[in-house]
Formats: sequence, C-alpha cells, structure tokens
Amino acid sequence: MGKVDDYYPVSGRVILHVDMNAFYCSVHEAEEPEVYRGKATAVAGSVELRKGVIVTCSYAARAKGILTGMNVRQALRIDPDLILIQPDFHLYRKYSNAFMNIAYAYTPLLEATSIDECYLDITGSKQFGTPLQIAEEIQMRIREELSLPCSIGVAPNKLLAKMGSDMKKPNGISILRIRDVPKVLWSKPCKELFGIGSKTAEKLRKLNIVTIGQLAAADEGLLTGAFGVMGSWMKQAANGVDHSPVIAERERSKSIGHTTTLPSDITSVEDVRRVFLNLSDQVGRRLRKQELMAGGIQITLRTPDMKTITRSRHLNTPTENTEDIYREACLLYETHWSGDKPLRLLGITLQQLTPKAESAIQLDIFDYEKQPKKESLTRVMDELRNKFGESAVLTAGMLGDDPSALIRNHKVRGTSLQMDFVRNKKPSDEES
Repeated sequence: MGKVDDYYPVSGRVILHVDMNAFYCSVHEAEEPEVYRGKATAVAGSVELRKGVIVTCSYAARAKGILTGMNVRQALRIDPDLILIQPDFHLYRKYSNAFMNIAYAYTPLLEATSIDECYLDITGSKQFGTPLQIAEEIQMRIREELSLPCSIGVAPNKLLAKMGSDMKKPNGISILRIRDVPKVLWSKPCKELFGIGSKTAEKLRKLNIVTIGQLAAADEGLLTGAFGVMGSWMKQAANGVDHSPVIAERERSKSIGHTTTLPSDITSVEDVRRVFLNLSDQVGRRLRKQELMAGGIQITLRTPDMKTITRSRHLNTPTENTEDIYREACLLYETHWSGDKPLRLLGITLQQLTPKAESAIQLDIFDYEKQPKKESLTRVMDELRNKFGESAVLTAGMLGDDPSALIRNHKVRGTSLQMDFVRNKKPSDEES
C-alpha cells in the first residue's frame, strides 16, 4: 500500500467529477443500440418535436454542426436524417440511479448536482487503488454495465475536477492539479472558467480582463469593486483554489418548481389558468411527497421574444394544498400581467420550504373545521394516484392538449435540474 499512499495528499482532498456524455441520447442508444448506435440523434424538449429545441444531441450529430439549444427546424436543415427522440425522464432517472450506484461503491461522499453528473470525495478510498485507477474503474464499469460513456476529472478540489471532466469528451479522464492551472487554463477565455457566464465575462472584458490568466493576476480590489464578494471568488478560482466540500447529505429542496414551454403562444385567461392548474397539481404532489410546506410562491412568465419575468409573494400561512397554490399563482398572474399579451412559457416555483412536522399552521378561524377534511381528501387522492398513476384522479380543468396536461406522465416530465428523486435517499434506493 506504500505506493498507493504516495498518490494521496497528506493534507487536502482528492475529488472526482463524473460527467455522463450526451446522457439522454446515450441512454436511448444503450436501450436500443440496433436503432441508435453511431447515428445522429437528438432529444427534443417539446411534445410537438419539430417545434421544440434540442435538449441534447449525440456526438455523431455534433460532428455535423448540430448543437444543444438549437431550434429543431434549424437542426433538420443541417441534417434532414437527424433522428428526433421524445424525452423519457423515467428512463433517465433509472440510468442516473444506476451510474450513481456504481460511483457510490467507492465512497459514501457523493454529491449529485444534476441527473447526469456527480462529485466524489475519494480522499479516504485508498483501499481501491490510486485516484487514477479508481477513475478508470468507475468509467469502465459504467461503460460495461450500462453501455454509457462518461468523462471524469481528477483534482484536489471540485472546481478543477469539473474543469477536468470537460477537457476530454467523450470517454476521457483528465488529471488537473493546481500546479497545472497556469499552463492548462490561463490562456483560455474567462467564460470557460466554471461559474462564469457570458454576461460576467463581458463585464470582465470591459475591465480589460479577457483570459483566465489575466483574471488570476487581476487586482482583487478592482474585482470586488465591480462584482462584490464574487470578485474574490473569481480571482481564487482563476488560480485553481476552491474550498467547497462535497456535500454527501442529500439536502432538502430549497425550492420545488416546474415550468412548461407551450407549442404555440397563449393569450386567453382560461388557457393560462388550465396550465397553472396542471403545474399547481404537480408541484403540490412533489411538495407533499417530501413532506414539506411552502411559505412562498413564484410564477415565471416568458414571452415569445424570450423575455422572462418572475413575480413572487409570501403566503400568510404555509401550505401543501394544490388549491392554495393554484389560487395564489392566478392572483400573481392577474396582478402583474395584462391578459392580452402572448406567453410561450409558464412556471410555478414553491419557496421558503419547511418540514411539515415543524410548520406551525395558523388556521383561519373560519377554516379550521374544513382543514382536516381537506387534508384527508388530498391524502386519499395522492394514494389513488400513487397506486393507479398520475391521471387516475383529475379535475375537468386539467384537461387540454398543451404540454401542461402531460406533466403528470413521468416519462416525459422533468428536467436535468429536477433532483427530487435523488434527495434524502441513498443512490442505491430505486425510484418507484
């Protein structure tokens, strides 16, 4: 074991970042290799596939110039033979749990950041070999057991592990140490540093800071003057320094939200209400599943020209009730939006979440008799839907032909940021 010890720091950490490559497309290829292997494929995020955008695409599609976020029509002009695939989030969650199971075998310190990536702290995992051997074994097992490609970054901290996993795709393993940062990262533009978006990069450019190396050498006072505390973080990050730990404990959701993009613009109040009813129904279900109460609500509205506005309000009494969520969402909409303006996306996010057991519910004096009946009815409806499916109990107002009516379908709903299914349980727990 003496040799292996040499590969681990006396003080400090060893972090892996496992990033699944073209995850959704790779899952479909793993399920049906005879249909999809080596083909240009894309998962599109709309019920009406040709009106949607590319959520992810295979490496064969990328080689032809097709990109994530591209309009489907544009992608089909580039490659008329592009195979469009309907999203199947139930399948993605199954494979996500499976690859995290493999990673979890090497350390209990696993932090899932999305459906297709996670950090591992392997500082205490010497019994499995050197960090590189562990990375190679995880990658090999994911490939052999699940037929999925992944890239892995090996580094002394999360930031460099994330940067490392991006360096060789697909199927790459990169070791990135702090001493490598000047040679490997400093010549790159600032926007390639994880955590810096294009707006921040543009603001840095106005300060004549274009490369990561220039950011590393920049005056900290200048940065904090322009960006506040984030300025200090950026300078540290540009020098490869990151002290954030791998958070193994699944944190409770800070918010629970769902948005739906509509295939065509809507303007009528009736249409908006139906979409809000479906969204309220699903976020309420997810809230109760985690035994949480919401103390605030936010709505998201996006116009056809991609302008997004959010409006929120604090609730007088925390709630888990779909009716309350729906009523508050409609109230926010009516207060802040002119009904004749078209909308392309609607969303509801529940905020200020607290465990139900800890929530002191101050019931309205005229409502306290109804409350137990409401809770009992909600519980029965939830149990029926758990047993017979999400569409077992619906109200007439939920029915329609827009995507909001389909978010109860666990195969098509969800986003890579929807992480309820991995919170508060070990990766080995199968999702029902």
